[in-house]
Amino acid sequence: MTDEPRTACAPLPASRPRTARGRARWAGAMAVLIAAATLVAVPPARADDARPSDAELLAKCDNGTKKCVFHPSGPMTEFRGPRSQVGSDYPNCTSVPQRSSRSWSETTESSNSVGLSMTVTVGYEGLVNSFSTSITTSFEHTWRNAHTETSSTFVEVRPGEVGWLTRAPDMQKVSGTYELIFEDRFHGHRYWYVPFEAEGPVGTSSMAQRTRPMTEEEKAAWC
Repeated sequence: MTDEPRTACAPLPASRPRTARGRARWAGAMAVLIAAATLVAVPPARADDARPSDAELLAKCDNGTKKCVFHPSGPMTEFRGPRSQVGSDYPNCTSVPQRSSRSWSETTESSNSVGLSMTVTVGYEGLVNSFSTSITTSFEHTWRNAHTETSSTFVEVRPGEVGWLTRAPDMQKVSGTYELIFEDRFHGHRYWYVPFEAEGPVGTSSMAQRTRPMTEEEKAAWC
């Protein structure tokens, strides 16, 4: 049976000296031995083993992976997005109420927790295709990465007032985890998991009309 390798070190003093000088030397020798015994050689961490960013991982979806699938963690939810103005302001500089049809157009894009654009697919084609396929399979529902809504809406503005239109898009949200399995090790691992949340437009919205009295500065500028 082969003996285990042992670390060579200086022999300990046979006994603790009794003089003050001897005791000081003995204590110093013990401190050096203890410090030497506690030193452990730690191999330096390889830069390739550092965890890549979520965006870097998702950019490899179908681009070096043999599997890239989004697994939803719960049901898809719908909510009303933030309301914002569409089109221009419509001042009424006349002395009678005005009612006119105003055309407007606005595009709502999806967003996600990683901050990636799902509409510009260069470099992320695999991610976009994988996400859409996973949503369709899991919920039998089409996911929109962007939706442009165009319409004409009547605006009624009283004399001396200004009117405008606001729109709040209907949105859908889903959350889960991306599972990526690489053909070869990527940053030291073949399996990576990325938490992922995304919000996208449903395709409908809520419209509203707003009016208020014009300020003196607005009357001077518009009328």
